Amino acid sequence: MRLSRYFLPVLKETPADAQIVSHRYMLRAGMIKQASAGIYSWLPLGYRVLRRIEQIVHEEQQRAGHIPLLMPTLQSADLWRESGRYDAYGPEMLRIRDRHDRDMLFGPTNEELITDIFRSYVRSYKDLPMTLYHIQWKFRDEVRPRFGVMRGREFLMKDGYNFDLTKEDALHAYNRHLVSYLRTYERMGLQAIPMRADSGPIGGDDTHEFLVLAETGESEVFYDSEITDLKFGDREIDYDSVEQCQAVLEEFTSRYARTDETHDEEVFNRIPEDRRRVARGIEVGQIFYFGTKYSEPMGATVQGPDGKQVPVHMGSHGIGVSRLLGAIIEASHDDKGIIWPEGVTPFHVGIVNLKQGDDEADAACQALYDGFTALGLDPLYDDRDERAGGKFATMDLIGLPWRITVGPRGLKNGVVELTSRRTGESEELPPEEAVRRVAAIYAAG
Repeated sequence: MRLSRYFLPVLKETPADAQIVSHRYMLRAGMIKQASAGIYSWLPLGYRVLRRIEQIVHEEQQRAGHIPLLMPTLQSADLWRESGRYDAYGPEMLRIRDRHDRDMLFGPTNEELITDIFRSYVRSYKDLPMTLYHIQWKFRDEVRPRFGVMRGREFLMKDGYNFDLTKEDALHAYNRHLVSYLRTYERMGLQAIPMRADSGPIGGDDTHEFLVLAETGESEVFYDSEITDLKFGDREIDYDSVEQCQAVLEEFTSRYARTDETHDEEVFNRIPEDRRRVARGIEVGQIFYFGTKYSEPMGATVQGPDGKQVPVHMGSHGIGVSRLLGAIIEASHDDKGIIWPEGVTPFHVGIVNLKQGDDEADAACQALYDGFTALGLDPLYDDRDERAGGKFATMDLIGLPWRITVGPRGLKNGVVELTSRRTGESEELPPEEAVRRVAAIYAAG
């Protein structure tokens, strides 16, 4: 992708209504444009990151054995009346009436719709366990949408739903989701801590939120500092193993970590004082077990081993896909701009031509570009006729992890400059070696 042909409407000034870092940088880097309060158009750069995040979520869900589908954004109010939630949900739900005077709604979540799909086709316990998920746009009419994509009204969300014969089976699904979420967030360069939380309008007794520590977080959190030393890493887990998934749950939830809604000061004070932490956190996901809350009123039953009909045990599990962009930026930035982790960067490397129009420099940049694309990597080539300072400022703002700078002086010595956005460190090396070095970094990740 050549920057001279790309749509990247970078802003030099920070919009006055942008209150937090992620909102400021997403607007300045030309990633989003507000359409109305809490609703955004995703411009090309932001859309690329959104799709990177979505791909990681898909890969980790399917690694855990979960099955993707796609449900609509609009739902019938009749299903929600069956579950008893239509009148109880509150003003956050956008209620709509179609031309035939039928009550509809723009889905804030999909428990009812997925339960209707399940009950229409599944009859026997032999078809269980089953987890279905999708990534779809949701709408919740926030009374005060703010902070850009962090608290918008329209948002992209992965929501998954497990169907199991027994509570024990459903709690294994809960643990399986916790493991898959830990992998998902670490692949995005985040440490998301599972914290005991409140279930809210979803319902159920067992629930954990995943929170990324950040000063701009909407939740106050209380935790044992030991939990920040935990990493899932590249360990292999058999998702069918009850013992392995339970062990991970215990490892990551045995230390105190709670949101303000479930905080217990007496329990918290039992932790050694030097390990007690109070901070802010950004919620990026939540897992729930709620048993037969939806299956009983909606008649989602299967024939059990004894031939009797029993309601299935369910849970729901969400990841805020669009919200994650804001969370990643809040956790990874400096005063120059965004610093994307390699797993979610919109482009793998930026190529800066210091003397556009110089035959040798142009040829070297094109060779680098071709070398990266041949290896399946996406470079962004700044081929604009602009001063070097402006090109560097743009690259710093949009936050690509690696930059290769090409100029006549270096080429005379047979080298280009490879710079890490995170550390600011640079080294000179031959162009072919620069390609190999960057490719090896992404291959290792």
